[in-house]
Amino acid sequence: MHILPFLQLGFAAQVPLSSVSPASAPQIPQMATAKSDFTLSEGANALSPQDMLTLPRPGVPLPNDIGDLAIVPISTYSFQDRKSHKSLSVVALGDGRAYDIPLPDGGDAFWLDSRTIAHIVTKDDTQSLYTIPISTSPLSSDLSSHVGSFPITTASAFRYSPSAQRLVFSAYVYPDGLVETVKEQDKAYENRGNSGLVYDETFERQWDTWVGPKSKALIGVSLAKVGAKWVLGETYVNVLKGTGLSSPVEPFGEADDYDISQTHVIFTAKDPQLPKAMHTRQNIYFVAHDGKDLRQLTSGTQGATHSPVFSPSGDKAAWLELALDGHESDRAKVVIYDLKKDVRFTITEDWDRSPDSIIFSPSSALIYATTGDHARIKVFALAVPPTPPSNTTQTTQPAALTFSGSISGFTPIPGGRATFALSSLTSPNEVYELSGLDAAERDLLAGRKADVKATTLTRLTSFSSAGLQGKDLSPGKDFWFKGTAEGQDTHGYVITPPGFERGVNGKWPAVMLIHGGPESAWFDQWSTRWNPNVFASQGYVVVAINPTGSTSFGQKFTDGINKNWGGRPIQDLLMGWKYILQEYPEIDQNRTVAAGASYGGYAINWIQGNPELGFGFKALVCHDGVFDTTYNGYATDELFFFNHEWGGRPWDPAAFEASRKYSPAYTVAKWSTPQLTIHSSKDYRLPEGDGIAVFHALQQLGVPSRLLIFPDENHWVINAGNSLKWHHEVFRWFDQFIGLS
Repeated sequence: MHILPFLQLGFAAQVPLSSVSPASAPQIPQMATAKSDFTLSEGANALSPQDMLTLPRPGVPLPNDIGDLAIVPISTYSFQDRKSHKSLSVVALGDGRAYDIPLPDGGDAFWLDSRTIAHIVTKDDTQSLYTIPISTSPLSSDLSSHVGSFPITTASAFRYSPSAQRLVFSAYVYPDGLVETVKEQDKAYENRGNSGLVYDETFERQWDTWVGPKSKALIGVSLAKVGAKWVLGETYVNVLKGTGLSSPVEPFGEADDYDISQTHVIFTAKDPQLPKAMHTRQNIYFVAHDGKDLRQLTSGTQGATHSPVFSPSGDKAAWLELALDGHESDRAKVVIYDLKKDVRFTITEDWDRSPDSIIFSPSSALIYATTGDHARIKVFALAVPPTPPSNTTQTTQPAALTFSGSISGFTPIPGGRATFALSSLTSPNEVYELSGLDAAERDLLAGRKADVKATTLTRLTSFSSAGLQGKDLSPGKDFWFKGTAEGQDTHGYVITPPGFERGVNGKWPAVMLIHGGPESAWFDQWSTRWNPNVFASQGYVVVAINPTGSTSFGQKFTDGINKNWGGRPIQDLLMGWKYILQEYPEIDQNRTVAAGASYGGYAINWIQGNPELGFGFKALVCHDGVFDTTYNGYATDELFFFNHEWGGRPWDPAAFEASRKYSPAYTVAKWSTPQLTIHSSKDYRLPEGDGIAVFHALQQLGVPSRLLIFPDENHWVINAGNSLKWHHEVFRWFDQFIGLS
């Protein structure tokens, strides 16, 4: 039976479309009384939510051109001050000495030369560039000097080319494309006398923001050292002016959406001929610093592209490319473009992994790809083959250089070395150095297997050591079980609490955490939002399974979730859960709970409505989940997502039937498990109506239920105070029904 597509969420919860006779109605538990004195565990060996939230949050290291220093941005939250304190750590590569520069006004920082840091300060409606001189004997900084101010206040994502003496950055501009007129037009827009927003095309809103009259552009300006003084030019060139293009791509695009050489800018941008919310296609473009001679390097038939980079030799560029338009989780392939021969070729056609970022080696003979692989984020090296005579594929065999944790910001430096950030389930980002890469490069170029034993991995920093001292953190234990996938096992992690002992049966409560995406994964990686060790430190055995749909296990495994959200992935979760209950008799099966966000929230709602599955959870937490799967195809900001996941638009018969089949909204009559529902008002990916509808349904059914709303958050809870509240309410809810405290 078809229903009106724009279903009113309140009434959807009132009238369940599947009936249950009184005799078979689920047994609804009584609402337990919340303890008025409930407190979170904060023992010396426990990682409490507040401990996690106040740890330093290092970014990725940015090395200088000679490879002896790197700068690392750090943010540290203080609940006493209710603010984040920003600083810049200057790290000596090699011995790990560090010098901290406080940045009371925050702001981006990057290298201008091997001993000069550029620092961007935004204050009093003015955005300015300062220089900070650095000395190495001893490691220290001198007073900052003002270089100049920008005509706008939204400059970000900076890149500097010393050889071109060119600074490029992203900024928001109006349709005229001029940075010089932005402030004047801002005032006119703010004083227009109404708040109406009119749209003739999508996006009208994206992620957490209503789309306004401005868009992102790439702006270039000269920046040179004249004598002892740095001089910022006065002529700004918008290399996208008049093209209809916008880059970096909203909402998450940053400096990795473009790169610069001595003469050109390469960037990714949404195809201007296609409705943005309905397509993922992004083309790669190549333009001179003066904005002339714009060229499209992609075929124009592909899907999304990202991570465009120039080779140091300047004769090649590379990027990551997804084949299918509309499929945001398609396999990313490494594509190389020979700029001199005008030939484009793919080098990872046969590699069943999907890199996140790429960068050339200093010799331009290798490409390093940061890639998810079996729930780790590793670095692989790929030899650059000779350019073929025409556009084609040239397969090259990747070689893994790292094997544990999760790597970000991998950057080669002189001397056969690279620096990067590495995190794990037990540690936030720390700076590491990998040496011996020159030997690995020689092996690969000679057609031999890279000898990773010749490389040395060295940890250089200890940003979080003091805050984690004495904490009993679990590194996570991998487990594999037979799931629904053919020809491969399914993966998960078990994270045990402080004091856990094998052989003491029936003592410990357990929580299953279900990841979002759905095309994502639980990695050996630190998180400040869903941190398994924070859950474990509250006394839970944590089970985190990577079911069908998860990434890093091959594209077939990822694509297995399409049109099957409540099928194979849920069966994988159930099979993995039963496997753990059998393998860990220490778990008290009468005290088990589950929580999930986004797709994980959908899974919670689906489990809620299918008690016959037999998970046996005593309480549930749904964060920003899906209530009506079909309706979400109309309400979400990125329309292409539903259209791919379900094989068509929400009114197309096949997509309608597939999404309705797996929609929690049609299982409401069977809901009976106590549930905390969390949603945020600025979540435009899964709008808050889904969470409110779930709460209304539970309330009318008489199921113990609670609603937590964050009016100022998006799909993620970012504010530290809100995050602390989130954790308190989640653990308080669980405690009501399984009596942990």
